Amino acid sequence: MIVEKTTRMNFLFDFYQSLLTEKQRSYMELYYLDDLSLGEIADEYEISRQAVYDNIRRTEAMLEEYEEKLGLLSKFQRRQTLLKQLEDELAALSSEKESLHPIIHQLRESE
Repeated sequence: MIVEKTTRMNFLFDFYQSLLTEKQRSYMELYYLDDLSLGEIADEYEISRQAVYDNIRRTEAMLEEYEEKLGLLSKFQRRQTLLKQLEDELAALSSEKESLHPIIHQLRESE
Protein backbone atom coordinates (compact mmCIF):
# COMPACT_ATOMS: atom_id res chain seq x y z
CA MET A 1 0.00 0.00 0.00
CA ILE A 2 2.80 2.42 0.87
CA VAL A 3 4.68 1.54 -2.32
CA GLU A 4 1.50 2.04 -4.37
CA LYS A 5 0.92 5.46 -2.80
CA THR A 6 4.53 6.47 -3.36
CA THR A 7 4.38 5.34 -6.98
CA ARG A 8 1.10 7.19 -7.54
CA MET A 9 2.44 10.39 -5.94
CA ASN A 10 5.57 10.18 -8.08
CA PHE A 11 3.44 9.89 -11.22
CA LEU A 12 1.14 12.72 -10.14
CA PHE A 13 4.16 14.86 -9.29
CA ASP A 14 5.65 14.19 -12.73
CA PHE A 15 2.45 15.28 -14.45
CA TYR A 16 1.49 18.25 -12.28
CA GLN A 17 4.66 19.63 -10.68
CA SER A 18 4.55 22.75 -12.84
CA LEU A 19 1.29 23.69 -11.07
CA LEU A 20 2.95 23.65 -7.64
CA THR A 21 4.85 26.39 -5.85
CA GLU A 22 8.61 26.12 -5.57
CA LYS A 23 8.32 25.21 -1.87
CA GLN A 24 5.75 22.50 -2.58
CA ARG A 25 7.94 21.06 -5.36
CA SER A 26 10.96 21.11 -3.10
CA TYR A 27 9.23 19.32 -0.20
CA MET A 28 7.74 16.70 -2.53
CA GLU A 29 11.07 16.08 -4.26
CA LEU A 30 12.87 15.69 -0.96
CA TYR A 31 10.20 13.45 0.55
CA TYR A 32 9.23 11.25 -2.40
CA LEU A 33 12.17 11.35 -4.79
CA ASP A 34 15.10 11.73 -2.39
CA ASP A 35 13.40 9.68 0.36
CA LEU A 36 14.22 12.14 3.14
CA SER A 37 12.27 11.89 6.37
CA LEU A 38 9.99 14.65 7.61
CA GLY A 39 12.56 15.43 10.29
CA GLU A 40 15.39 15.75 7.79
CA ILE A 41 13.35 18.12 5.64
CA ALA A 42 12.35 20.11 8.72
CA ASP A 43 15.99 20.44 9.75
CA GLU A 44 17.00 21.60 6.27
CA TYR A 45 14.34 24.31 6.20
CA GLU A 46 14.54 25.09 9.92
CA ILE A 47 10.82 24.53 10.45
CA SER A 48 8.82 22.04 12.48
CA ARG A 49 8.27 18.47 11.38
CA GLN A 50 4.53 19.16 11.63
CA ALA A 51 4.82 22.06 9.17
CA VAL A 52 6.53 19.78 6.64
CA TYR A 53 3.92 17.07 7.20
CA ASP A 54 1.04 19.52 6.72
CA ASN A 55 2.58 20.96 3.55
CA ILE A 56 3.17 17.52 2.02
CA ARG A 57 -0.37 16.34 2.85
CA ARG A 58 -1.91 19.50 1.38
CA THR A 59 0.23 19.10 -1.73
CA GLU A 60 -0.80 15.44 -2.08
CA ALA A 61 -4.44 16.51 -1.88
CA MET A 62 -3.84 19.18 -4.52
CA LEU A 63 -2.20 16.64 -6.84
CA GLU A 64 -5.18 14.31 -6.42
CA GLU A 65 -7.54 17.20 -7.16
CA TYR A 66 -5.60 18.10 -10.31
CA GLU A 67 -5.82 14.48 -11.41
CA GLU A 68 -9.55 14.39 -10.73
CA LYS A 69 -10.06 17.48 -12.89
CA LEU A 70 -7.49 16.92 -15.65
CA GLY A 71 -7.03 13.15 -15.67
CA LEU A 72 -3.52 13.16 -17.14
CA LEU A 73 -2.40 10.10 -15.18
CA SER A 74 -5.50 8.07 -15.99
CA LYS A 75 -5.17 8.96 -19.68
CA PHE A 76 -1.51 7.96 -19.58
CA GLN A 77 -2.34 4.64 -17.92
CA ARG A 78 -5.07 3.98 -20.48
CA ARG A 79 -2.64 4.62 -23.34
CA GLN A 80 -0.12 2.30 -21.74
CA THR A 81 -2.76 -0.43 -21.48
CA LEU A 82 -3.77 0.02 -25.11
CA LEU A 83 -0.15 -0.03 -26.25
CA LYS A 84 0.43 -3.23 -24.29
CA GLN A 85 -2.63 -4.80 -25.94
CA LEU A 86 -1.32 -3.73 -29.32
CA GLU A 87 2.09 -5.23 -28.60
CA ASP A 88 0.46 -8.47 -27.45
CA GLU A 89 -1.67 -8.63 -30.57
CA LEU A 90 1.32 -7.97 -32.79
CA ALA A 91 3.30 -10.68 -31.01
CA ALA A 92 0.50 -13.17 -31.59
CA LEU A 93 -0.14 -11.94 -35.11
CA SER A 94 -1.73 -14.46 -37.35
CA SER A 95 -4.28 -14.16 -40.11
CA GLU A 96 -6.52 -12.19 -37.71
CA LYS A 97 -4.94 -8.81 -38.43
CA GLU A 98 -8.36 -7.18 -38.21
CA SER A 99 -8.29 -7.54 -34.40
CA LEU A 100 -5.70 -4.74 -34.32
CA HIS A 101 -7.95 -2.10 -35.84
CA PRO A 102 -10.23 -1.57 -32.78
CA ILE A 103 -7.20 -1.21 -30.49
CA ILE A 104 -5.53 1.28 -32.83
CA HIS A 105 -8.81 3.22 -33.05
CA GLN A 106 -9.11 3.37 -29.24
CA LEU A 107 -5.51 4.53 -28.98
CA ARG A 108 -6.11 7.34 -31.45
CA GLU A 109 -9.25 8.46 -29.60
CA SER A 110 -7.41 8.60 -26.28
CA GLU A 111 -5.10 11.38 -27.47
